[in-house]
Amino acid sequence: MGLASEPLLETNLPGYPLRARGKVRDIYEDHDRLLIVATDRISAFDYILATGIPDKGRVLTQMTLYWLDFLRGVVPNHLLSTDVSALPPEFEGRSMWVKKAQMFDVECVARGYLSGSGWKDYLRTGALCGIPLTAGLRESDKLPEPIFTPATKAQSGHDENISYETVVNMIGADTAARLRDLTLTIYNKASDYARSRGIIIADTKFEFGVVDGNILLADEVLTPDSSRFWPAETYSPGGAQPSYDKQFVRDYLESIHWNKQPPAPALPEDVAKRTSEKYKDAYRTLSGKSL
Repeated sequence: MGLASEPLLETNLPGYPLRARGKVRDIYEDHDRLLIVATDRISAFDYILATGIPDKGRVLTQMTLYWLDFLRGVVPNHLLSTDVSALPPEFEGRSMWVKKAQMFDVECVARGYLSGSGWKDYLRTGALCGIPLTAGLRESDKLPEPIFTPATKAQSGHDENISYETVVNMIGADTAARLRDLTLTIYNKASDYARSRGIIIADTKFEFGVVDGNILLADEVLTPDSSRFWPAETYSPGGAQPSYDKQFVRDYLESIHWNKQPPAPALPEDVAKRTSEKYKDAYRTLSGKSL
């Protein structure tokens, strides 16, 4: 797989209707299938930045493909093919042909550690998304057992945590239970494997859809964009942990005191490069492969 010399910030594919352009992915329609293309765009604090991260989209796609293969005995998925030989070269390595699915309007989040918005929620309420927890827990502590904490899908801004009862009201008790059980099963299996490779998956989110009456795992899976990956060797609860994600980007944006309003600033080359290396590092560590 050839590596891109410049970050790919936007794609265009004449002859294929553009169905959506998200923070990272461009999605094209082709009759009964979709083409999902992961670009090198990066967002922080809910804004897409002016600078892309070299090869980020390739990492996201290759990591998703790795996990879909790893999980194929656990849950079916929407992948059809990665053959984009008929498309322009920039689509290679970052694209997936997938089945069109009726997607659930629920982000299925699994949390194994107390971090991020979950930690803030615990400090405020003593609970995690309405689920009571033991008093005296520290930031980044491992939870007694992983918890399913669903959220709404936000087209812009942050996803909002919702209760399990809300999910039941949205999609029915049986389907809600199935999504919860699948989410926790996938998380536990992936988390055990990642731990054996030296990475802690603190939390992650999945999306599911329905094709021909069957629930499928869809979109990105267990990537640094959808998950919180921590190096196991430096894990030390009681504060925030180093992570394989946008840490350098967030740190830089905080250091320049950006007011988190548009326009989003550009990134210095070294910040973009170090972030790219973090993404590649996560893929290399988990899969044993290099891009």
